[in-house]
Amino acid sequence: MTTTTLAEFTLSGQRAYNRRGPVRWILSHLLPYWYLVIIMVIGAIGNAALAAVIPVYTGKALTAILTAGETARAALLGIASVIAATQVLRGVLQLGRNFGAELIAQHMERDIRQELYVSLLGKSMTFHNLQPVGDTMARATNDVREINFMFSPGINLVIGSANFILMPLLVGPRYHPSLIAAPLFFTVAYFLALWQYLHELEPVTDNVRAAFGRMNTRLAEALDGIETVKGMAQEDQEIGLFERYAGQFRDYFIQQGDIEARFLPFLLMALTQAGGLFHAILLYRGGMISLGDVTAYFGLLLLLGFPTFVSLFAYSQVSLGIAGARRILELINRESELGQNPQGYDRPMRGAVTFRGVSFAYNQGEPVLQDIDLRVEPGQTVAIVGQTGAGKTTLVKLINRTYDVSQGAVLVDDVDVRQWNLETLRQQISIIEQDIFLFSRTIRENIAFGRPDATQEEIEAAAKAAQAHDFILQFKDGYDTVIGERGVTLSGGQRQRLALARAFLTDPRILVLDDSTSAIDSATEDKIQRAIYTAAKGRTTFIITHRLSQIRWADLIVVLRRGRIAAIGQHEELLRTSEAYRRIFKGATD
Repeated sequence: MTTTTLAEFTLSGQRAYNRRGPVRWILSHLLPYWYLVIIMVIGAIGNAALAAVIPVYTGKALTAILTAGETARAALLGIASVIAATQVLRGVLQLGRNFGAELIAQHMERDIRQELYVSLLGKSMTFHNLQPVGDTMARATNDVREINFMFSPGINLVIGSANFILMPLLVGPRYHPSLIAAPLFFTVAYFLALWQYLHELEPVTDNVRAAFGRMNTRLAEALDGIETVKGMAQEDQEIGLFERYAGQFRDYFIQQGDIEARFLPFLLMALTQAGGLFHAILLYRGGMISLGDVTAYFGLLLLLGFPTFVSLFAYSQVSLGIAGARRILELINRESELGQNPQGYDRPMRGAVTFRGVSFAYNQGEPVLQDIDLRVEPGQTVAIVGQTGAGKTTLVKLINRTYDVSQGAVLVDDVDVRQWNLETLRQQISIIEQDIFLFSRTIRENIAFGRPDATQEEIEAAAKAAQAHDFILQFKDGYDTVIGERGVTLSGGQRQRLALARAFLTDPRILVLDDSTSAIDSATEDKIQRAIYTAAKGRTTFIITHRLSQIRWADLIVVLRRGRIAAIGQHEELLRTSEAYRRIFKGATD
């Protein structure tokens, strides 16, 4: 059975996985590679069985020497040939086991990374606002890698070592039925000790993975805010905070090492081998088995050393992998408020926007918007003004469903936005914010982000409309210039002009400008104002601004105060009738 969560984006044709627990989830990822599992298991069984050939035939060789005398040479040659042939075959089977396990591990890592990435792209902004980026990166990189290690070498060694435990059980009684006692004791005691070991290890490995996530979050925040840290000379404080989180990670790792150091199967192996040898010698002295049988039996008991030694590492790796899977699955299963609604309304947009009794609050907190009623006709330009914290940005983000209303409804073309196909809705709405995000790619790729198929001529036309073409050509590589992460190699005005070009290229039916010319000088602003004025024709435009040059030519001005509409009208009318607008207007002119 599979489980699904709401998502703003899904990948068509993506396989559905069982997300009802980390083990079931891992098994559902493993199922498509059943043929590799068969190769791994056959290789493991064959490797262990042929490993048992060595002590068995060593015992036969000793018996031949003791009983055949001068005629033993031919027998020894045959025994040596059998051992040599079987060990060559064993090497091939061991290669198959390791190869199968490694392929499984790499396929699993790839598939899980893709599932997690698609899931993160489908999460709502509420999720991303609350989820620390550093912790997300730790889960998407290190935790996913732990699942890879869980299979290779983890489960690879677990399956291989389990078969080594079976060999003394299956072959030992051939020499005397009572010789099953020692390997049977080891098998029962080993799995009981292993159960206790894993039970004790599980919460610690969970803590190790969680502590790594917190440490990574601290590092990501410090690097993201490095300018603030340096500007306020707080390097020592940040080092202290990071050391505290690194110390927690170290302490949990030491706790894991302490549990591993008390691994009981090492003692059990020594007792089993000593007791089994003593038992075999007693049977030899009683004339019930030969000296060669004693040698072969003890050689079989020595095979228990492999599962004992590797289980210390292998089962710890499996536990870390399951802990990582639990953290990844928790992220994937985290509820998202929005769904992409693939069967929803899917039409070209005219641009009419209606707010009907809209109220909104973040995470069930205090309302940010209350009782908003507003009708905007297609092609109108609306200026939204108000003091900081009045809810201006939140209001426009309800249009493209960055957030969903708490009460009431937002309608586009008289259709509730929740009934729209989400991709169709957002493709026809463009929001340019004051905090511009640019990718560390070329200028051409940044402008064409919303339309990857755009021609060079279309890209340049959009750049010219946004008054960006001239400064782009000043760079050595022009449109092929690679800009730094978040556009840090550009000025604020340059970043905003590239964002405008990106919006113009997509030709949205609804354009939202959220204080998008705040970092542009006056001379450039005049040019961009004309570009925006031209671009606004024929499309619905929302402008959040305090600049009078933008407010004046709006068809409609909406004054927000404390999350409510204080006044609606045009500039001259509001100057006469609205005290709130007059205060804003006076502040803008001061």
